[in-house]
Amino acid sequence: MNHIASRRQFLATTTGTMLAYGFSCSTSADVKSQEAAREPIIDIHQHTTYRQRSNETLAAHQRAMGVTQTILLPSGSTVRRPSTGDGKQNGLGGVGAGGNASVAEMARDFAGEFLFGGNEVTDLPEAKDTIEKQLKAGAIIIGEQKFGVQCDSRESQMLYALAADYQVPILLHFQHGAYNLGFEFLEKMLQKFPKTVFIGHAQTWWANIDANHKDQSVLYPRGAVTAGGITDKLLSDYPNVYADMSAGSGLNALERDEDHARGFLERHQNKILYGSDCDDHLGVGPKCQGAKTIAALRRLSSSKAIERKILYENSKRLFRLS
Repeated sequence: MNHIASRRQFLATTTGTMLAYGFSCSTSADVKSQEAAREPIIDIHQHTTYRQRSNETLAAHQRAMGVTQTILLPSGSTVRRPSTGDGKQNGLGGVGAGGNASVAEMARDFAGEFLFGGNEVTDLPEAKDTIEKQLKAGAIIIGEQKFGVQCDSRESQMLYALAADYQVPILLHFQHGAYNLGFEFLEKMLQKFPKTVFIGHAQTWWANIDANHKDQSVLYPRGAVTAGGITDKLLSDYPNVYADMSAGSGLNALERDEDHARGFLERHQNKILYGSDCDDHLGVGPKCQGAKTIAALRRLSSSKAIERKILYENSKRLFRLS
């Protein structure tokens, strides 16, 4: 009986000491999960009213993913013209993304958690003036530019110059046959506008990490990746281009060849930005592509330092966030 009482006393004393010093009986996996939850994350790519999602649901979604600051990218005006697919692609490809007023309003309602960009249909005569008004109101990025124009068009170049004037990045959705056409001409734009920060995003941008990607109509290629594709070279050769890791295209680029992904993240650790572009309502589970991308980045980053750069530090520096 004395032995049992002594053992109970030891356990009680030990447990009390552990609690006093902040220890718990959590597993190492639990501790890592708790530590990750406390680390800030910046999401550079989200939308208001995305597939009719409410602002409150979006805010809850971002918090569930562990995101601490989110940049909202607006759509352009609702117009019928070739660059919007005769109106079918309004709302950024027909997903119902909210416009300039919508993102500014949410940023005001959720001050500190949400920031906003400015946007307009590229080839509208008033595009420059509309975006400039939004920049003067506090927008920190131009985009998402997702319209059926040549990426080296005169109208596009006006916006590249505007981005340089206001020292904000411009985010381009590259999708062969649909948006920001002529991906092969992007390099000339990087050369012509060295003071403009370009952020590449979407299917054609991520398909071209592979040196063997020849058929541009294939938007979600699978299988092994050979380093040295167009995107890989642009990130290596030009200081004014960054990569937005968002959407299914970004996640596919990580998961299709994880050995390549580890090297790619290490090679471009200072140029990759986390974005979600996720229309999920929960922020957790198998349907949340944004959460899956965070998990993939944590798994495939070869060091904690690289992971923190991609999920937080690169965006904080680029957007000059406090």
